[in-house]
Amino acid sequence: MSNILFVTWDGGGNVPPALGIAAELQRRGHRVRVMGHPVQHAQVANAGLDFTAFHTARTFQATDTSTPIDYAGVFGDRAMGRDVVEEMQREPAGLVVVDCILFGAMQAVEAEGVPYVVLEHMFDAYLVGRWLRGPMGISMAVKRIPTRRLLQTATARLVACLAELDPANGSGRPCNLHYTGPVVTGVTAAPTEPTVLVSLSTVNFPGQAKAMQNILDALGMLDVRGVATVGPAIGTERLAAPPNVELRGIVPHTELLPTVSMVIGHGGHATTMAALAHDLPVLVMPMHPMLDQKMVGQSLVNAGAGQLLSKTAKPEAIAAAADDLMREGPHRAAASRLGAAIRMTSGARAGADLVESVGTSRAVA
Repeated sequence: MSNILFVTWDGGGNVPPALGIAAELQRRGHRVRVMGHPVQHAQVANAGLDFTAFHTARTFQATDTSTPIDYAGVFGDRAMGRDVVEEMQREPAGLVVVDCILFGAMQAVEAEGVPYVVLEHMFDAYLVGRWLRGPMGISMAVKRIPTRRLLQTATARLVACLAELDPANGSGRPCNLHYTGPVVTGVTAAPTEPTVLVSLSTVNFPGQAKAMQNILDALGMLDVRGVATVGPAIGTERLAAPPNVELRGIVPHTELLPTVSMVIGHGGHATTMAALAHDLPVLVMPMHPMLDQKMVGQSLVNAGAGQLLSKTAKPEAIAAAADDLMREGPHRAAASRLGAAIRMTSGARAGADLVESVGTSRAVA
């Protein structure tokens, strides 16, 4: 059996794919451990996995108010890389699975000559396009971190999303790039009444509380039941919910999605793919212009399974879009088709298969 180290960060939707694949590998008998920010200890432990916290890396917590400079500092953090190397020296790993935007850690692993798999929790089109060409990619270049080379020299790049939704999928795909499907589970939702689930990011994005209030006001205009999950980044004390909307804290999506008719979200992969896995159309309201949320929303529009609005959309516009997606129509057939495609393959199992094949091929070589 292999000794595998996962390296992640407290970013919200990036964590479930890593933990899902890690747990599947552990179930198969591999020695698996996860390294991340100290605040992630409970989440990793609840998944039944061993956890080691960064001890000299920059501190970071998703619920804090962070600037682009803060994010760039995390993604290119060489202290994080040193922590990872120190952990590998304490207990050698035959393979490292590293989050696709932790280039500081990735560079340190490469320098040690340890094979690594890059876990892409976003569309590859976004990662190699707008992310690397935008402010974050430029900040990595300033730090002299060769991002494109690090992706090219990875033993494998695992994209945990539905290939047909990724604009990068097609001819010219790099030989080390593999789509495993989303690391989610689902069933066809069967609501007993028209119900809308609202779930925005756990990351503290500017303007997110105002967007949530506009969504609540919009649902108050409709003859529906609403359930809004509100994490600490917003807080229920800042919101006024209409009588037909229930405010909840953080609730696992698997408990709610089988009972709802549609989802209003921010375009995060975890929420969006989980909704599709339940055959649910999604209204996407991106919360940050520098992230892939708008691309996710546009991919649903292109597939006919959702709509896309600005986070500053007024309640009337949100209500109209939600009302449209609640009705029967081609968008429901499109969401069902995508849901069936997601359920056909377990992203966790496919990801574990890929990691195992990489480890086996390295051992044979």
